[in-house]
Amino acid sequence: MRRISAIRESGSDRIFLFCVYTGLTIVLLLVLYPLIFIVSSSFSSAAAVQGGKVWLLPVDFTLDGYIGVFQYNAVWTGFFNSLFYTVGGTLLSVSLTVMMAYPLSRKEMVGRNIWIWAILFAMLFNGGLIPFYLVVKNMGMLNTPWAIIVPSALNIYSIIIAKTFFQNSLPKEMYEAAQLDGCGDFKFLTRIVLPLSKPILAVLMLWSAVGLWNSYFNAMIFLNSQSLYPLQLVLRQILVENKIDYTSMSASLDPQRLTMMKNMETLLKYSLIVITTIPILIIYPFVQKYFVQGVMIGSVKE
Repeated sequence: MRRISAIRESGSDRIFLFCVYTGLTIVLLLVLYPLIFIVSSSFSSAAAVQGGKVWLLPVDFTLDGYIGVFQYNAVWTGFFNSLFYTVGGTLLSVSLTVMMAYPLSRKEMVGRNIWIWAILFAMLFNGGLIPFYLVVKNMGMLNTPWAIIVPSALNIYSIIIAKTFFQNSLPKEMYEAAQLDGCGDFKFLTRIVLPLSKPILAVLMLWSAVGLWNSYFNAMIFLNSQSLYPLQLVLRQILVENKIDYTSMSASLDPQRLTMMKNMETLLKYSLIVITTIPILIIYPFVQKYFVQGVMIGSVKE
């Protein structure tokens, strides 16, 4: 058997690849270094962080920052609130998106083009913050968990991506064959469409979950009670407002440790940033294999 030799790269190709890899390496370092710095600072002593001694690796390794975070009751309350908002909001958002995107993917739907133009108009134009606030207020959702879940439940861009996925991945002949076997629209959606749409469902769930987990603006506007604050709003209070309620910490904090905690607010910030990032980092590997496929298929034009 004749051996096929590898194609030799020209000098210009090698220079191009060298520039590409160099650029990617620089971008990787720019993105990776802040993450490494935050993690290292969270495991360093307060004196080392405040003195600017932390550059890459932890200095004077300690877990005091994480101990302080877990003894801060507002963090636990915010964590469970964020978990509820993320899970409930993601389920509602994906359900509404599928229920709107699937009918729009069917070309025989009456008034389909009118609905598509209507949602495109809604994506480009909105009433602004004050009408948005008044709508939420008039619906009686102020200072309730629904103020976080309901207003962000439907995303126009997600509808367009899902509609394109359904339209390109599910041939019309499949529906006609199912219809001949006595399968109705709802049964076709639940038994055939959804099992074949795992990539786009994973994309929609990841987009919604990340957005809800990292969201703090709606909570800052619509929530007054600190018992409803999500974790990101607690983090904002510490990072931006430098507001730490030490009286809400666990009773196990003796006066000596309380005094030490007041001197290490910066370390507490880094530790809390790491803790708020971990859940998304845990979820992403499980949906990553569907993510690229769903985005690529859903982004193809009609």
